[in-house]
Amino acid sequence: MPQSSSGTLLFVGCATFDSVALVQEYPAADSRTVASDFITAGGGPAATAAVAAARAGAQTAFAGVVGTDEEGDRIISGLEAEGVDTSAVIRDANVKTGASVIVVSRATESRAIVTRPVPPVSFPARSRFQELLSTAAWVHVDHLGWNSIANVPNLRISVDAGNPISSFSPKGVALYVPTLERLRAEYGDDLAPQALLQKAIDDGATAVVATAGSEGAWVMECGGDPVHVPATPADIVSTLGAGDVYHGAILAAVAGGLSLVEAARFAGRTASASCAGLDGRSKIPRQALPEFLSAHTTA
Repeated sequence: MPQSSSGTLLFVGCATFDSVALVQEYPAADSRTVASDFITAGGGPAATAAVAAARAGAQTAFAGVVGTDEEGDRIISGLEAEGVDTSAVIRDANVKTGASVIVVSRATESRAIVTRPVPPVSFPARSRFQELLSTAAWVHVDHLGWNSIANVPNLRISVDAGNPISSFSPKGVALYVPTLERLRAEYGDDLAPQALLQKAIDDGATAVVATAGSEGAWVMECGGDPVHVPATPADIVSTLGAGDVYHGAILAAVAGGLSLVEAARFAGRTASASCAGLDGRSKIPRQALPEFLSAHTTA
C-alpha cells in the first residue's frame, strides 16, 4: 500500500437528502402503516463516506452537485456540521437535489428505496474542485464521481465500486473497494474470493478490499496474499449507508498509516456500529484512529 499521508481526503460523487421510516412489515397497497421511527438525514455514497472519514479524524472535503433548493441547503449544512469542506460543491439552480424516501423493515432487516436521481456530477475548469484535486492526499469516488477524475494523472485514487461504473477499469487505482458480488459479476460466479481479488490485482489495482456484508471482507495487496477479515457483530436497526461508512473509514485508516488488514478491521467495526441507527450517519462512531489502536489488540 502507499505510505501514510497527511492532507485532505477529497470525496467526489453522490449526495442525497433522505427521509427514512422504520416499520415492522412493508406497507401493503392502499394501507396506512404506523412507523416506529422516522428521520430525515443526509445520504449518498461519497457524501456519507466523507462524514465517516471526518468522524475518524481525517481532514475531508466533498465535491458534487446539488440544487439551490431546501434539500441542497440541508445537505450542505449537514456536511459542514461534520467538519467537511463543501467549497467545491456546485449549486445548480436548473436541477433538483437528489432525494430518497426509504422504508426499513424490522421483520426482514431490509429496506425499500424510492429515489429522485442525483444530478450528473461535473465541474468547470479552474473551479474550486480543480484546486482541491491538485492538492488532495487521496481522492475517493463513487459511481457518479468516477468520470470526473478518470483521466486525471498522478492521483492517489480510492474507488467505491459497489454500484456498476460504466467503462471502469481498476488500472492505476490505489484502493479498489468493490463488493464481492460486483467482482463476481465482473470476473465470474465460479471463482473463489481469493481468485477474484487476484483478477482485480492483475487488472491493475494496487490494493483490493472486497466486502461481503455479514461475511466480512477479503483484502489483498499487489504482491501479497489474500486475507479474510471477519465481520464485526452488529446490533442492526438498519444497514442503510453501512457500505458507504465502510468506504470512508477504510480510506481514513489507510491514509492514517494503518496496514490494509488493520484498516479493514477498523472499517468493519465502524460500519457495524453505524447499523444501530435508522439513517446512515447518526451512529457513526467518533473514534479517531489512535484511540482505535489503543483500544483493540491486533492479531
